[in-house]
Amino acid sequence: MTGRLFTVVGPSGAGKDTLLAGACAAEDGPHWVRRVITRPASAGGEPFEGVTQSDFALREARGAFALTWRAHGLCYGIPHEELAPLRAGRDVVFNGSRAALARAGAAFPDLTVIVITAPPDLLAKRLVGRGRESVAQIAARLARDVAALPGGLPVIEIVNDGTPEQGIARLRAALQPSGAQPSGARCR
Repeated sequence: MTGRLFTVVGPSGAGKDTLLAGACAAEDGPHWVRRVITRPASAGGEPFEGVTQSDFALREARGAFALTWRAHGLCYGIPHEELAPLRAGRDVVFNGSRAALARAGAAFPDLTVIVITAPPDLLAKRLVGRGRESVAQIAARLARDVAALPGGLPVIEIVNDGTPEQGIARLRAALQPSGAQPSGARCR
């Protein structure tokens, strides 16, 4: 038996980490991949392994990752061992990047993309609340062009415009094997 593989993408402030934490905390929830990222472990957000650029490059050269990409000045890697639960029949989900979806789809032909979005005014409010960026940086982030999704991958879109509990319920429903479309989500 093989589990299913999902990647979650979406703009900063959409609530990806919050929804993933809630959905993956359930006893029957998927395994949330612990990515390797070239940023300090103290940066917060999702559970990840923070490494230096040189450590990342060495691990990448040794073939330690099933997938790597670069975005926003950082390097991201999915370690092979984080995908082991798939072989045991457990579903696996990882935070991804729109810019890396073509590579991810080539590496994982059965990948399903979950796009988590929110209205722009709500994204701005959440980003201000995090306190990591200036108002000008937030405005630039929100104005940034969003890479189009590559064709050929199944996509589920979740609008996270309610409470965290509502968003978690939408993500959990989207992850169900039945393919039931949750309220606030659409498949394309």
